[in-house]
Amino acid sequence: MEHRYKKLCLSLGFGLSLAVTNSTHWAAAHDHAHQGGIQTEASSKIKPDFDIFHTKITTEGKVAIFHIAVSGKAGKTRPAKSGKLAGSSVFSYVWPTTLDPSVVGFEPKNGILAFAVTSHPDFDDTPLFDENGDGNPNNDGNVWHSHWVVLQPDQACGKDALKVVDIPEGSKPRLPKTWPGLPILIDSPGWSPTFKGKTLEVRVPFDDIASIQSTGFDGVTAALRVNASVHAPLLCVTNVFKVASGNLSLPGKFNQ
Repeated sequence: MEHRYKKLCLSLGFGLSLAVTNSTHWAAAHDHAHQGGIQTEASSKIKPDFDIFHTKITTEGKVAIFHIAVSGKAGKTRPAKSGKLAGSSVFSYVWPTTLDPSVVGFEPKNGILAFAVTSHPDFDDTPLFDENGDGNPNNDGNVWHSHWVVLQPDQACGKDALKVVDIPEGSKPRLPKTWPGLPILIDSPGWSPTFKGKTLEVRVPFDDIASIQSTGFDGVTAALRVNASVHAPLLCVTNVFKVASGNLSLPGKFNQ
């Protein structure tokens, strides 16, 4: 498993040279909530709302707390509405992990399982939930919400780019109970993100929290785009703003 992720990380070619440090002087510059985990130098070249300086995952009982902190205001910047699905944009805060996709209900060993918080005003992919509370569960894609997604490289998305894995027509893969019906490996579990200043956190329950605590993880901010033809690949990662580790090596460990 570790070899597979290292090989994938080397092939992605993000071209980033971010300085990553766990030094005492860097941690001391932030309060206790921003200690531990993956510490990343801030960058003036990245929009502050997506400029990750801290990523971690901790646990409380059977709940994992996914945490990202940025230089600006977390969640402030969302995509502009285009008025159509084809070619529309998705902004995201993402925790790629070494968890097997089967942990949350997908087929095993079919890609990178990532937890993501996203906003996209041109479509809604959480049909079971009414995030804006207006009585209509189908009009709130612009409200930040959470997903599990399975990612794989696909050259159709661009050189060394990733996509959310497509479900071929006619196939019936194993899917989570809260799969939103889209032809991609995505889950809409309804875990609500909490934004407070620089910080984004999501509390995610697991049936067996002990079995996942050796998981590796990373932090990413990125833009995705719906294919202009609305066909496979349906959803591509088109612009990586920042990777917490600098190279997607998934060095983070739970509760460290």
